[in-house]
Amino acid sequence: MFRLPRLAFGLSVATLSACASAPAGVPAPPERPAAAAATTAETTAARPASATSVPEGQTVNFATWRQAFRARALSEGIAPATFDAAFAGVAPIERVIELDRFQPEFTRPIWEYLDSAVSDLRIENGRAEARAKATLMRDIEARHAVESEIVLAIWGLESAYGANYGRTPVIGALATLAHDGRRRAFAEDQLIAALRIIQAGDIAPGRMIGSWSGAMGHTQFIPTSFLDYAVDHDGDGRRDIWAGDAADALASAANYLARFGWEKGQPAALEVMLPAGFDYALASAGARPVAEWSAMGVRLPNGAALPDGAAVEILLPAGAEGPAFATWPNFRVIRRYNNATSYALAIALLAQRIEGRPGLVAEWPRGDRALSREETREVQQLLNLRGYDTRGVDGIVGPDTRRAVRAFQSDSGTIPDGYVSTRLLDVLRDPTEGGNDG
Repeated sequence: MFRLPRLAFGLSVATLSACASAPAGVPAPPERPAAAAATTAETTAARPASATSVPEGQTVNFATWRQAFRARALSEGIAPATFDAAFAGVAPIERVIELDRFQPEFTRPIWEYLDSAVSDLRIENGRAEARAKATLMRDIEARHAVESEIVLAIWGLESAYGANYGRTPVIGALATLAHDGRRRAFAEDQLIAALRIIQAGDIAPGRMIGSWSGAMGHTQFIPTSFLDYAVDHDGDGRRDIWAGDAADALASAANYLARFGWEKGQPAALEVMLPAGFDYALASAGARPVAEWSAMGVRLPNGAALPDGAAVEILLPAGAEGPAFATWPNFRVIRRYNNATSYALAIALLAQRIEGRPGLVAEWPRGDRALSREETREVQQLLNLRGYDTRGVDGIVGPDTRRAVRAFQSDSGTIPDGYVSTRLLDVLRDPTEGGNDG
């Protein structure tokens, strides 16, 4: 990661509060339906499409599905003995279905997520691991050209430095998802990959544990990502991302980032200060050369210029009233690991704190609250009625919704930061307030 002089920052904020402790670490963030080490689409798109053992959407009993899937697995090179050993005693896990179908009505504001992801305890444990594993991390950084604090931050978020990487049998979890049928193609592809891992001797079926969604080990690789990017760092002939020393897992995470274009020496994200009169419509509207942002007056919190390099984008995760960040191509590389802005920002900030740099200068708008999915759908419906096309009403704030919000804000004479808030909803509900329909 790009390293700023540690004494250059003259300002800092109070350290954020720690979250609840767990044995040997802090609890990991809630498990994600799309397992961590790559997004589902990214992982499966590079592989030839294969027919599922049972047609998508068709309901069959577990024994029938298993028999059909066994035939598919054997046709793809899985030995009968490997399949039978892996599936011994496997039955549907009801809790997996409950978690797969769970959709919270409310999401946490980004600052609440970061309070946990970049907590005092997670920072302290990350620094302790950096000291304890200094030789290993130097070796990984030298081999893969990815800064050690970034790798440690991924470890910290994915499994609380190995304290919690799940206790669910991966074969059972994926078999449950495949039998259920809602994500059969994804789950069966992951199962085939998991069986290949077992057949190669990297792990015994009983030790292949992880999250309910099939993410595995210290750094939460899904099986297809394991096949493509896991490495045997310690040279024992196995790629063991479950091992207590975490060497293979940490090196595998570094290899994953490197393979997707990580640029050592460049930042991922840095907090910036925006000048008075800044055109907020430029935020999240594409990358620009650093020189252009500097000419506008964008600076680091200590007043220094942004580090030169690739073109960067300005990110306002809480709108004009919250912190602003410049994001480099490395930020997008982190999003290949987990395609969420909040996750990538957490990795960048946690890595900086592990390295010893201070926290954020700007404050979050903690008086705000996140909208419910129903409220977000209402925002989208009201924008569409006023002539601002959100290209769908799904209760999810994506690029199309933010573009519509910015257009409405511009026409209404407010800061076009694209931030979806309770205040925006109140304005949209008021028929006398601006917009295309006057």
